[in-house]
Amino acid sequence: MSQHTPNELTEIFKRERDALTRLKTKNRHFARLADTYHEVNREVHRIEAGNEFASDERTEELKKKRLALLDEITAMVHAQHGVTA
Repeated sequence: MSQHTPNELTEIFKRERDALTRLKTKNRHFARLADTYHEVNREVHRIEAGNEFASDERTEELKKKRLALLDEITAMVHAQHGVTA
């Protein structure tokens, strides 16, 4: 897919790229979360771009899952920097 996919973690956490890399390499749970987020985000993008069909319910389910993953990822990135939510 050559199109730009919005909402990628490196786009969301531009200033925390080093923290993302550290967490991905040193924390297996974080790496799994990031991989799952990436998969879900790409699926949402394909649906929104019209490349893949899904019901409204499925689309909303995926968006909620993406948001829950992002919440957990954000908390872990902020914890890496000592930031509290």
